[in-house]
Formats: sequence, structure tokens, C-alpha cells
Amino acid sequence: MDLRYTDEDKAFRAAVRDWLAEHAPREPLGTVAEKKAWHRKLYEAGYLGMGWPKAYGGREARPIEQAIVIEEMARAKAPGSINWAGLGLVGPTLIHHGTDEQRERYLRNILLGDEVWCQLYSEPNAGSDLAALQCRAEIDGDEFIVNGQKIWTSTAPEADMGILLVRTDREAPKHQGISYLIIDMRQPGIEVRPLRQITGIKDEFAEVFFSNVRVPADNLIGELNTGWRIAQTTLSYERGGDTMGIVARLEQSFERLLEIAGTTRRDGKRQIDDPLVRRKLGRIRAEIEVLRYSSLRILSAVEKGRHPGPESSISKLHYSELDKRLYGLMHEILGPFGQVGNGGSDDYAYTTHGGGDAHDNWAYLLMQPYAETIYAGSSEIQKNIIGERVLGLPKGLRADRLAR
Repeated sequence: MDLRYTDEDKAFRAAVRDWLAEHAPREPLGTVAEKKAWHRKLYEAGYLGMGWPKAYGGREARPIEQAIVIEEMARAKAPGSINWAGLGLVGPTLIHHGTDEQRERYLRNILLGDEVWCQLYSEPNAGSDLAALQCRAEIDGDEFIVNGQKIWTSTAPEADMGILLVRTDREAPKHQGISYLIIDMRQPGIEVRPLRQITGIKDEFAEVFFSNVRVPADNLIGELNTGWRIAQTTLSYERGGDTMGIVARLEQSFERLLEIAGTTRRDGKRQIDDPLVRRKLGRIRAEIEVLRYSSLRILSAVEKGRHPGPESSISKLHYSELDKRLYGLMHEILGPFGQVGNGGSDDYAYTTHGGGDAHDNWAYLLMQPYAETIYAGSSEIQKNIIGERVLGLPKGLRADRLAR
């Protein structure tokens, strides 16, 4: 594992940093049109789909260059692409498993931002146990007829297209009767209902209902009933792709935490002078460094041609639980003020969601990290994956036993 940056890497980082200083939005992006315009600007600068083959509009950039862009965007507090699902999940899946016709039809539009995608996986009774999904697709000639429900679908209200896991064989074992479809989100029979969260936000997730929705057979990715295997490709990118950017964002949050600890007083004394608070601060700072080097380890492996595998679950588990502890300590230091004060736009929400007044409060910053322990696979599921596929422990050894 080589953790050193070359002179070319350093020069590339400087160029990315200068470009972001000149072009990154100074105000939160509001409308879909504004978000798409920013997406197009990133694409024209060469910062989207960097690792994709040149034949599909990418640059075949090295993984370290992709990580540098993600890291610098986080440091600049630049909003991400509106089409993060298309770029980070759908594109790699199609490149690995799609047909030539599917790649020709969809990949360029993903890069240009002309079609925004969403990921239709979770259901009310099939979240962490995704293989228990019941949304079904019946074969009717050269079409699938889809009926059922999905939930917790990010960007669904904005999406033009979606990747959809459906059950196509109800008699097969639950992992084997699933197929992977591409679906047009604008066609009749699809109803998208935004969900209001406990944080007060109503535009991050939606539930989606399918009523006799017809999908062409050509929209099947891979072979019939092989969707579970293909979905693992998608999930590996979701769980391990952007951790260097997450490290940069955590560093910013930690600096904010230090500032709060240095200015907030209890019984006339600064919180940062409390030995217990200092010990907790030290642990969080050390964990950020551990995450950095574990992320570099994955990056080093990808540089050598390996695809993200079950090891990506380690980083996903680590950063989601660490974020929760960081903002928990922030609220512990703030005390009652954390329930009424305003976090400001330089905090977590701006760097991950592109800003917005609804996100800029301490209560949101405390509650949002709990969602990280659920999406892209809950912490309990990540522990099972690590135990079974990384450590080689018996399948019956549950996550709660691993935690002891």
C-alpha cells in the first residue's frame, strides 16, 4: 500500500482547488434547473464520471484523482451533483452488467445530467433485509408488469429514471428470485409521495407506488432472476466510493466542534478544559485519522485494479457511527442551547445537501447522522457482512454478538 501523493497528484489537487475557488456556488442551490446547471459545469470541467471508460464519456482517470476531486469539493463546501445516483450507482452497474444498447442509451445522459436517476430498493418490510422485497414484476410478452411499493427513495421527486429491484420468481429462495430493471419514472402508473422526516425536511426521501406499470423487457439488466448478484455491485459503490470526501467533511465538523468546546462555558469554565470532554475530543480526532487511512487502504487497492468489495462495509460502518458520536458530543457540550440555536450554513448540512435554511439548525445536525446508520445498509447489516465475508466467521454469528 502506497499512501504518498506524487508531484502530479499534488499539481492536480492545486488545479481542482483553484477551479472550485472560482466556480463553486456561493449560495445554496434551490431549483432543479440550478442543480442541473451546476452538474453540467462540473461535467464540462472534467470532474464527473472521471473513472468511466473514454468510450462512454469518461476520462479513465486514476482512482486517486477521483478521490482528490471528492475531497476538495468537500473542503470547498461545494454541492454535489444532482445526479449522484446515476453517476455513483447506475453508471458503474451498467458498465459492468449492462448491454451495449443500454450503455449507449443511458450513460451519456447520466454524465450530461439530462436524466436524473433514483435507486428503488427498500420497501416498508424490506430495508436492511433487502432480499425480503415483495414488489413484483410479472412477464407479459415482451414486457414486465410491475406492482408494489418502494420507500426511502432519495431524489425520487426529481428523478426521470430509476433502477428497480423486483421479485420475478415468488417460488425461488428470496435471494434468487429477484431481477434488476430500468424504469421510466415519468410514465403512467407511478405515484411519488415525498416523506416528511422527523428532522422537518420533506424533500430528501419519497415513497413510490407502482400500479400495473409496463416496463420493456429490454430494460432488464443482466439475466432474469440474477438481480441480487448485480445489486451487490451497486451497493459496493454506495458503501465505499466517497470516503475521502467524508473524511474531509468530518475534519470540518471537528474544527467546528473544537470551536464550540472552546467558547461554551459550564459553571464558568470552558468545556474544552474539562478532562472528560478533552478525552472524547481526542478519541474522535483519532477515529477520523483511522478512517482516513482505512479509506486510503481501499483507494490503494482500487488503484491496483481491484473493485470495491465487502471491505467497503468497514468504512461505511465506521463513518456513519463516527458522525453520530461527533454530533452527539456537540450537543452534549451545547446542552439546552442545542435545541434552540442555529448551526449555521458552514456545518454538516451545507456540505452534504447543498445548503438550505431547513438544514441549518443544531437539532437537524444531531438527528441526521442517525440516518447514516440505516441507509446503504444498516450498521447491524454491515457488521454481519464484515463478520461473514471479511473475517470469515460462521453465518449464524449475529451482529449483536460481534459487538460484545
